[in-house]
Amino acid sequence: MLAGGLSHERDVSLRSGRRVAEALRGSGVEVEERDVDAGLLASLREDRPDCVLPLLHGESGEDGAVREVLELVDVPYVGSRPTACRSAFDKPVAKAVVGRAGLRTPAGVALPHQTFRELGAAPVMAAILDSLGLPLIVKPTRGGSALGCTAVRDAAGLAGAMVSAFAYGDTALVERLVAGREVAVPVVDTGDGPRALPVVEIDPDGGVYDYAARYTAGSTRFEVPATLSDDLAAECARVAVVAHETLGLRDVSRSDLIVDDGGTVWFLEVNVAPGMTETSTVPLSVAAAGLDLGGLVADLVRTAVDRPRPERS
Repeated sequence: MLAGGLSHERDVSLRSGRRVAEALRGSGVEVEERDVDAGLLASLREDRPDCVLPLLHGESGEDGAVREVLELVDVPYVGSRPTACRSAFDKPVAKAVVGRAGLRTPAGVALPHQTFRELGAAPVMAAILDSLGLPLIVKPTRGGSALGCTAVRDAAGLAGAMVSAFAYGDTALVERLVAGREVAVPVVDTGDGPRALPVVEIDPDGGVYDYAARYTAGSTRFEVPATLSDDLAAECARVAVVAHETLGLRDVSRSDLIVDDGGTVWFLEVNVAPGMTETSTVPLSVAAAGLDLGGLVADLVRTAVDRPRPERS
């Protein structure tokens, strides 16, 4: 079990790793928990595991680099391959890929910090407001747990939101803020093809599903299954599976969606290493499906162990 790392989401990763490790042990699986450090490769060679489960969040764990190294040393692992991870982790790229598959995504623009320095922040922000209008959502293009993510409801708030996003990355994604119900849909594949688990509806106390709302017990109310019609729940499931397949993901993912008042389902982003903490949506969905978390992850591990190793060109 790889958990920790050096990203801003280290604490969340450690909490996810501990919870899943305990669940696996409860299913009879022998688990060793490891951080990512200079001794990892030597450990993998000297005491080769049957499989590695990367529960690393943030750039160091979700951009495919660690999985690339696992393929270099020919160790099986649970989760998507490096190329798919890179596409999914970059929000504008993921939006473009799923958009070509027919999914709806909010209109937006991705701009690096350098553009604001070279062209001037004021005229660039004026152009954003003229084109996209208000309200907006501003977030880093690469990252998770809503770190650096800010809702902008008036023009005066845009500058601060850009600063917050740039604190977590060199490029910011500015999107139209779609009003509606926020939902999360896990997708799992234990060898029989990807299937969506029950839709989780998210209702944060403060109205914004930010870092505190995600990881502070009691600050967000979850409905699972979501209070959607059967048709809307089925559409959310379809969108999540299409995103999973279109981006070439495998084993497990979680799509974050918005269902607007007109019943349109909007794709926001997808996570290849979803959180597994006591307040995360995936374990809630697993339980609502009548599944045991440890048993499900053990099945994912067996699938990873049994599949053929990829050839490297």
